[in-house]
Amino acid sequence: MACPVNSITYNNTLCACLPGYIFTSNKCTFFTANSTIITDSGVDHTLSFPETLFDFDSIKKFTQSQAVFLEATLVLLLSWLMMCFFLRFMKLGDGRNVWFKVRWWISRFDICFATRHWLDDQNVVTKHKTELGGAFSIASLILFIGLFAALLYQIISKRSIEVHNVRAMNGPELASFNNDMEFNITTVSSMSCAHLRDLGNLVTGTPGFFDQRVVSLSTFGSYSCHNSSKGPTIVLKCTNCKLINDNMYISWQFVDLPNNPAMAVGFEFSLSAMDNAKKKHKSFVIGTLKNGSAFDDSPVTFRGRQSNILKFNLFPRIYHNLHDLKLVQPLFHEFLPGSFSHDTNQLQASLENSVDGLVNTTLYINFLSAYVVEIDKQNILGPVSFLADLGGLYCISIGIFFYLLIQCEYRIKKLRNEDSIMQRIRNRRKAQDHWDKLRKYVMYTYGCPTLDGIYNSKTEPNCGGFMLQSIHGGKSSRKPRQPSRKDSISFYKKTALPGNKSLSCKPLQSTNDTKLHSEKMANQQNVGSYKDFPQSQPQESSVVDDNFIPLPSSLECKSGSEMDMSDVQKNLRSLYEYNVMLRDRLIAEQSLHHSSSSKHSYQIQSNET
Repeated sequence: MACPVNSITYNNTLCACLPGYIFTSNKCTFFTANSTIITDSGVDHTLSFPETLFDFDSIKKFTQSQAVFLEATLVLLLSWLMMCFFLRFMKLGDGRNVWFKVRWWISRFDICFATRHWLDDQNVVTKHKTELGGAFSIASLILFIGLFAALLYQIISKRSIEVHNVRAMNGPELASFNNDMEFNITTVSSMSCAHLRDLGNLVTGTPGFFDQRVVSLSTFGSYSCHNSSKGPTIVLKCTNCKLINDNMYISWQFVDLPNNPAMAVGFEFSLSAMDNAKKKHKSFVIGTLKNGSAFDDSPVTFRGRQSNILKFNLFPRIYHNLHDLKLVQPLFHEFLPGSFSHDTNQLQASLENSVDGLVNTTLYINFLSAYVVEIDKQNILGPVSFLADLGGLYCISIGIFFYLLIQCEYRIKKLRNEDSIMQRIRNRRKAQDHWDKLRKYVMYTYGCPTLDGIYNSKTEPNCGGFMLQSIHGGKSSRKPRQPSRKDSISFYKKTALPGNKSLSCKPLQSTNDTKLHSEKMANQQNVGSYKDFPQSQPQESSVVDDNFIPLPSSLECKSGSEMDMSDVQKNLRSLYEYNVMLRDRLIAEQSLHHSSSSKHSYQIQSNET
């Protein structure tokens, strides 16, 4: 059979993948992995919610620092100021368009600088709500809220500092560290647990010195091998471990099988320690090792007699802030590669040499038992410092825009009294709306549609004392309208009244008052006694002599609901007849004047002749 792509041939018939390639699914695949080592102390307190509801990992990517809050504040602040700037170019109009309403409400937002606008000397401090003050008030609040959010983030994330104290530790105190530990070492390869050999011994002390001891691995804990998709995994578990020895070595090796050589492209590890009492806090270290060179990232294949050593340190820690929690922290220290091949010819020669037919691996654990780290937390922010920071942020936010407000009003005098312009427009609009409501009420209540025409013609009628009967309400029932003739005067028609003459009517309390008033006026003019005309039918005024023009007949005005449209028509007819009489007298006087002047001119001509 032909060898797959990215492979080499050894012993004339066998195939193997190139350095850095792993044989999976009948093909050679290049091994790529992240070599970042991840360490967690296991004592961080975070809120845990179901991942289906909240994805906190994605949120943390956008909230890693205070810069996110400051940038969001800056964007929102600039957007608000730009909007207010462009709104000032919109016309106010008559106060009914949408731009006036928006600019009016912006001026109502002037809550920070209403009494701090530019004032002349020796003037009473008044409350001004201007559009510029409203824009700067909201801008100062936006800046304050953004800075306050950044302060809260700082308080939550860095409200306390972690203090580490390293001190020497004795044997009895070291024996009190009872943790459950687990070691997982995966050899990334196409091998399986069938290649495993020589796992079962534990070496303590220093190899080659008098303190070296070789014991069974079962004294430390249980061990096993599991096949995974990436290769064989060695699992070591220790329950309630008492780690007193400083150094421990655990070795194993993978050997060649027929048509399946022992070769690997990397190692994955995961070491964890858990509190045995509460099983709440867990510290761990995980990572991937894929390169035998410390200087480049060239692909290699591990194979040969020299052992690959993975060094780890176990660091005892006491957390005084967590009720004196004693937890061992595993840390990755170093990787010493053994025999490896980064060249095709070198790998081919190793595969053909039976002496190199193994992959040696050693787990080196260094328990730093001489010292212990004591951890405690101290708060760096108290209530007084928090209030001081809060007050400082508020003063900064208000001070910046107060300075801008004073500078704008100092340099542009028009801005000092811009509130009066909007108030004047708004008051005019409200007065117009109130007048429209009143006019509609009068039209609907008193049935006077001519008011609409008078209003549209922009005249100012003088309806001094006319009291029209209300259509709605009132004790007396309304009389049916009389059919009007052609020569009659109707209240609902626009009659051509003489210019410079206004119809005025002074309301009297009763008919007797009207009679007394007319008699009094007649006595003052030495006119004699005139009989009152019946109210139901107006009559022409009598004349004493040809040279005397009588007074117009008094108009009947009743108070309240007693006034009727027939009375109004009678009064108007009386005035009309009086005006006709005056017109006839005027024509007569003009004709008499013309005849006398013509007669006088005729006499002058006769005398001259």
